[in-house]
Amino acid sequence: MLAARLSAMGTTCARGFMRSSLISTPKSPFMPIVRGYREAGRGFTRRSKVQMQSAQVTESAVKGKIGPMEVGQIAVAGGAVLGMGALCYYGLGMSNEPGAIDRVVVWPQFVRDRIRDTYLYLGASCAATAASAIAVFKSPMGHRFFALCSKHPIASTIGIIVALMGTGQAMMAIPYSPGIGSKQMMWLLNCGILGLAIAPVGALGGALAIRGAWYTAGIVGGLSTVAVCAPSDKFLNWAGPLGIGLGGVFVASLGSAFLPATSTLGLSLYSISLYGGLLLFSAFLLYDTQKVIRKAETHPNMWGVMPYDPINMSHHIVLDVVNIFVRMVQILAMGGGRRK
Repeated sequence: MLAARLSAMGTTCARGFMRSSLISTPKSPFMPIVRGYREAGRGFTRRSKVQMQSAQVTESAVKGKIGPMEVGQIAVAGGAVLGMGALCYYGLGMSNEPGAIDRVVVWPQFVRDRIRDTYLYLGASCAATAASAIAVFKSPMGHRFFALCSKHPIASTIGIIVALMGTGQAMMAIPYSPGIGSKQMMWLLNCGILGLAIAPVGALGGALAIRGAWYTAGIVGGLSTVAVCAPSDKFLNWAGPLGIGLGGVFVASLGSAFLPATSTLGLSLYSISLYGGLLLFSAFLLYDTQKVIRKAETHPNMWGVMPYDPINMSHHIVLDVVNIFVRMVQILAMGGGRRK
C-alpha cells in the first residue's frame, strides 16, 4: 500500500532537511555592507537603517508564518495533550462508569483466553511484519523491486493495495481453528506483504526506524491503557466519524501523491495525510481496542457457533499500529525528533 510512496520518500525527506537547515541557519551578528558603485570616484555607501529594519521585519514575518505543516504539528500536540489528560482521568479512576479494567475480576476464563490470544497474534503479526521488511530490504531482489516501483509508482501502488486487500479478505474469510492451518498460512502471507509495503523505511536508517518503533510502542501502550480504563462504550460510538475521517485521509494521500509539495494545496494535503492520519489511526486504536474487548465478552461460547477469531480481531489493530509507525518515521525523518 505504501511501497511506492515510501520509495520516493527519500527525495521528500532530503527536501525537508534542506528546508529546515536553511531556516535554522544562524545569522551573522555583523550587518552586511551593500556597495553601490554608481559614479566613478565615489566610495561605497552603507545600507540605510530604515532598509535594514524593514528587511528584518520581513524576514521575521516569513519565519513566524503558520503554514499547513505547522497547523498539523499543533493539531498533533493538542491530541497528545488530550491523550495525556484522558490517561490521567481514566487511569486514576475519576470516571463514574466502570471500564474493562474494573470487570477483569469477574471475567470467565474463556474471555481471558480470547483477549490473550488476540494480543499474542498482535505481537506475532508485528514481529512477522518487521522480519519480512528487514528481509526484503537486505535482499538484492528487494532493491530491484524498489527500483521497479520507482519506475512504475502507480502500477506498483495499485498492485500492493490489491495484494494486501486480497490476502486480508481471504484470511478473514477462512474460519479460525487453533493450531497451524490454512488461516494461519494466509495470515503469515498477509504479514509478509505488509512487510514488503513498509520495507523502504529502511532507506532512512535503522536507528530512525528503531526510534519510530519505540515512539509507536509508547503511543500504542498509552492509548490501549486509555481504552481499557475508559467506559466500555466510550469509543465504540466513533465508527461513523472515523469512517468519514478515513475517507478524507485517503483522498488527501492520493492528492499529495500527484500534487507537488511546493504548492499550497499539495503541502496542505500532505499535512492532512501525515498529521491527520496520525491522529485518525490513534483514534482507530481506541475504537478497535474496545471492540476487541466487547467481542471477547459477548461472542457466544457454545457448540455449533463459529469460534471467536483472534486473528481477525487483531488484524485491525495491526493496521493501526503500522500506520502510526510509518507516520512517526516520516515525522522523525523530516526533523521532528531532532535534539535541540
